[in-house]
Amino acid sequence: MFTGIVQGKGVIRALEKKADFIHLKVELPPQHCKDIQLGASIALNGTCLTVTSFKENIVSFDLIMETLRVTNLSEINLGDLVNFERAAKFGDEIGGHLLSGHVHQQVSINRIEKPENNWILWFNITPEWRKYIFPKGFVALNGCSLTIGEVLEDQFNVFLIPETLSITTFGNLEKGDKVNMEIDAHTQAVVDTVEQYLGNR
Repeated sequence: MFTGIVQGKGVIRALEKKADFIHLKVELPPQHCKDIQLGASIALNGTCLTVTSFKENIVSFDLIMETLRVTNLSEINLGDLVNFERAAKFGDEIGGHLLSGHVHQQVSINRIEKPENNWILWFNITPEWRKYIFPKGFVALNGCSLTIGEVLEDQFNVFLIPETLSITTFGNLEKGDKVNMEIDAHTQAVVDTVEQYLGNR
């Protein structure tokens, strides 16, 4: 379980690509590597991954077929930056919203607006997932818990504060880039329940 509060940026230091498989090594800031264990869960760009080995602050992961199909980790290269968050522990402050680290879809950046002292990202959204996107609702993008701003028929936006831009990779993204999206589980449950109820009437 994760909170959507990205702890920083990791650097891709090695990757070995095979058929429907990538072995990945990521350098994390040393201060965030305390008590790492084999089998621990760490989210990279919002994708829950299992630690397969580690040495000091270099942590290894295995990416399999479904992960590569659904997430933007299939497109990573040496030297790329990824958002990371270690799994939440009992007693941690939950400043975002609860996330599973299971990505639902990749959404592409439609445009980036930069009015003075602001940064606004617009994303395309398909009808399948549009029904779960509401103004002032929650969405996780590349593992970052964000509040939804405006919602149009096939687009939505989020507003980013300077702190988010400095800690995450959002400041490096460009129009057309794909971002991992995990919709809010509570919103999904409510929408699906209402749809099922109305469908059975």
